[in-house]
Amino acid sequence: MIGRREFVTLLGGGVAWPLAASAQQGERARRIAVLMGFAESDPEGQARVAAFRETLRSLGWIQGRSFRIDYRWGGGDADRLRTGAGELLAMTPEVVVSGGASAFSAILKMTRSAPIVFVGVTDPVGAGFVESLARPGGNATGFTQFEYGISGKWLEILKQVAPRVTRVAVIRDAEFAAGIGQLAAIQSVAPSLGVELSPVGVHDAGEVERAVTAFARGSDGGLIVVSGAATARHRELIIALAAQYRLPAVYPFHYYAANGGLISYGPDTIDPYRHAAGYVDRILKGEKPADLPVQAPTKYELVINLKTAKALGLTVPDTLLARADEVIE
Repeated sequence: MIGRREFVTLLGGGVAWPLAASAQQGERARRIAVLMGFAESDPEGQARVAAFRETLRSLGWIQGRSFRIDYRWGGGDADRLRTGAGELLAMTPEVVVSGGASAFSAILKMTRSAPIVFVGVTDPVGAGFVESLARPGGNATGFTQFEYGISGKWLEILKQVAPRVTRVAVIRDAEFAAGIGQLAAIQSVAPSLGVELSPVGVHDAGEVERAVTAFARGSDGGLIVVSGAATARHRELIIALAAQYRLPAVYPFHYYAANGGLISYGPDTIDPYRHAAGYVDRILKGEKPADLPVQAPTKYELVINLKTAKALGLTVPDTLLARADEVIE
């Protein structure tokens, strides 16, 4: 026979369980949209969104229960980015995350109301995307890629590892506006280093191959590859051509060196997506993008591929090796 106390305890438990279950079932999953400039098959793009998801989970969000993410991938194609941006906005997300300047531009052209967190935009103030870094003002905030001045260091590093280089082709995305600023920073240091620059704007693989092949006919040449959707999309081809024509090259991000490029110097590409998750968390909890400052990178990486250096017959100076964050052997 059940006593009164036990009955009340069971009854209390029986009433509490349906209420708790009802609360879980009724919890609204917050909708997040992610537009990436990379192709969906690109491992670098997948690593970035994985870091974003993992950080959201560490902040207490549960995928499928308290949040859901809709993705679109541009693959470096402007039309695909525009289509993806429209599809995502039609789903009425509560916040949009854009990876890369082209993806951000595609989203911003379609909405001035949906909250946006961008990652990897070089000069958001100069481009008119935000009012200032400290007070963005509109519906967007996020994380910049790097300052233009860093581009000059690419040429300095190239001369350190290959001092005989006197001609340098600067491979850049012809449609990437910030590439002009990067090129200008390289041009500002070229005379003092005794280097003649050949700017090369590219759209597709054919242009990349023709440009590098033509440049390689001369002597004492080297390459600098600046950031942009086209250069990232064709990075394997650029790295292969540099190896084929024995051209020392410096690249903007670690994944170039990891894929066989000689040297890369630039910001950590994964960490900003962790910070972006933090901004998404704050926006979903009520803060406005206009009040969240745009942040610059705090961590830069120098990666040296010694296997590639050896294949090119180059000896990397000990001073440069000592500065490296990673040496690939």
